[in-house]
Amino acid sequence: MFTGIVEELGEVTAVETLDDACRFRLRGPVVTQGAKHGDSIAVNGVCLTVVDHEGDEFTADVMAETLNRSSLGALAVGSRVNLERPTAVGDRLGGHIVQGHVDGTGEILDRTPSEHWEIVKISLPAELSRYVVEKGSITVDGISLTVVDAGRDHFTVSLIPTTLALTTLGIKKPGDPVNLEVDVIAKYVERMLGDRVADEGVTR
Repeated sequence: MFTGIVEELGEVTAVETLDDACRFRLRGPVVTQGAKHGDSIAVNGVCLTVVDHEGDEFTADVMAETLNRSSLGALAVGSRVNLERPTAVGDRLGGHIVQGHVDGTGEILDRTPSEHWEIVKISLPAELSRYVVEKGSITVDGISLTVVDAGRDHFTVSLIPTTLALTTLGIKKPGDPVNLEVDVIAKYVERMLGDRVADEGVTR
């Protein structure tokens, strides 16, 4: 489990394209501290498994399913990425519960800077819109953010200077893709209520 609090801005150092997958090599001095084979590291919000680790770099394999559901397929050598290690039991939950399982991708639509923050408008797939609510939580490229405005096909977030300086959302432009993970609690509530309604319909 992750919390959506990015630990560092890493970099893709190598990309190997396979028949139905990709192998990425990424640099991250912070997240590689103590890393070992089999550990999990979130890359732009996608939970990946460490295959190899040497110095401040690690290697991770990405299956076709992940490439199809996320924006990782657009990464190239030199791409900057948000990195986060899993939270440890007993640590503070700084953001919200993040699984590292991307639900879909959005696109940066617009950026509106102001003196102390920046409003970013992001497109929202129709199948995810019911899970996104004003002042609710959403993960964008692995960053735990609060929804400012929730529309049918878009939402906005307000970014403070720290987020702009230390994550990919500080450098992404309109048209760039982002990974989205909605609040898992909303999905569980929907499922439980749906099952309850179905059961009541049968008994009646």
